[in-house]
Amino acid sequence: MNVVLHVNGVAHALELDPRRLLSDVLRHDLGLTGTHVGCEHGVCGCCTVLVAGEPARSCLMLGVQADGAEIRTVEGLAAPDGTPHPLQVAFRRHHGLQCGFCTPGFLMTALTVYRDA
Repeated sequence: MNVVLHVNGVAHALELDPRRLLSDVLRHDLGLTGTHVGCEHGVCGCCTVLVAGEPARSCLMLGVQADGAEIRTVEGLAAPDGTPHPLQVAFRRHHGLQCGFCTPGFLMTALTVYRDA
């Protein structure tokens, strides 16, 4: 199926197998490897991205379901000049990282309640 995904402000026209997961599209087709895949059951939250401003588990969503939607990944948090988002700075400053594998999903989930998002 032909779809257009608007990821971090950039439109991507893609031809996708209808069964392809959004997490796989982001990681393997678009090279946005900041979206991690952990449990592949939607429980751990590593794969969380924002779809139309709402948190979504990309390992449970098909790429074709996101056709035309605005998607924001952890790569889309930093400013265009590379300056980290204040939430990223806060996570670093307050050691909110643990091993770091889940951090992208935590950041994207926390972004929805961050007052200056």
